[in-house]
Amino acid sequence: MSDWLTLLSQAVSASSRTKVAKELGVSRPSISLLLAGKYPGNTGRMAARIVERYARVVCPHTGKSVAPEHCRRLCGPVPTSSPAALRQWRACQACPNNPNANGKENAPCSPAKSPAP
Repeated sequence: MSDWLTLLSQAVSASSRTKVAKELGVSRPSISLLLAGKYPGNTGRMAARIVERYARVVCPHTGKSVAPEHCRRLCGPVPTSSPAALRQWRACQACPNNPNANGKENAPCSPAKSPAP
């Protein structure tokens, strides 16, 4: 079972298919079809929604479980107005979740890809 399907299954187990569908902005039958392995469409977009909503990584700097979006925000430009934010940003630069630090693709801190000219 792929990681995103595991995340979906755990989310449904913790609540219900209807609640998970509402959280993801999709229909309940879509959730049922995904879990049954019978979803007729491309699962890439659904996988992205599921990972964005339910995936968590542990921040080595704070020790807290955070969403990938939180990591992406922290990997942005260097903050200059807050010493605490600067310490966090520096920690992000050496974080194992940062692909620029260890060569991983699809890690939370991955920079947005710009379209080809």
